[in-house]
Amino acid sequence: MTIAIYIKKAGLGEDPRVKALLERMHDAGVTVYPIKTYADLREGTDLLMAIGGDGTFLSAAKRVRDSMIPVVGVNLGRLGFLSENKPEEVLDSLLSGNYTLEDRTLIETRIYGFDTSSVEGFWPISLNEVSVHRFGVGMIGIDVSVNGRSLPTYWADGLLVATSSGSTAYSLSAGGPICYPESKVLLITPIAPHNLNVRPLVVPESTRIGIRLRSRDDKALLTMDNRTLTVPSGISLSISVAQFSLRRIRLTESNFEKALTSKLFWGEDIRNL
Repeated sequence: MTIAIYIKKAGLGEDPRVKALLERMHDAGVTVYPIKTYADLREGTDLLMAIGGDGTFLSAAKRVRDSMIPVVGVNLGRLGFLSENKPEEVLDSLLSGNYTLEDRTLIETRIYGFDTSSVEGFWPISLNEVSVHRFGVGMIGIDVSVNGRSLPTYWADGLLVATSSGSTAYSLSAGGPICYPESKVLLITPIAPHNLNVRPLVVPESTRIGIRLRSRDDKALLTMDNRTLTVPSGISLSISVAQFSLRRIRLTESNFEKALTSKLFWGEDIRNL
């Protein structure tokens, strides 16, 4: 077995738990090598191990791109919803084949009115969400279209489009629903909306979503997962499902319900003890 290792946070490779994991892999005869970019991936790599937290896992998606090399997350961060596996437990499951592969939807964002070639390492693909935010103190107007049909303008601090994987991330904190990762949907979730009669909207994965901003400021913020750009407020976006997906390794003993209860304390109630 050949495993690429991606560690985003400087110094994390010196963590005793990481050192112990790498030592166990070498002892088991696993070929291990580190990567920093997509270009570092070697032919014949069986999987990429992202060691850190959920932010590291999101960055790892850019490292595998459309190679279909599966990614397994090893958690040394805080929440660990995507990177849910403990470093002491992951190797035995991988070597024994005690895991399943999930295809996680990715979304692609096309930007009009802004030259992305000036942004070093720009990548238009997101696993969790794409969001637009006000840059100044005033709210912004956000015109949204669904397959070319216009919705009423959102007046808010911002708006995000999330995948089902991203339903438990930023969208959740903005009041969006929780979706099973295999759900073939996208979420349109306003951020601190001033229209009290708008709510998050669930649309089919096949939907093409258009976004246009109205702002008194000449700039706005655009985020794609954990990457942020300052863009002109006159931009337009076209968001749709990407032509490839991310293959995620889920160990057999883990499941979505377990993650909800252990990470998000879903249903925490003294009557349920």
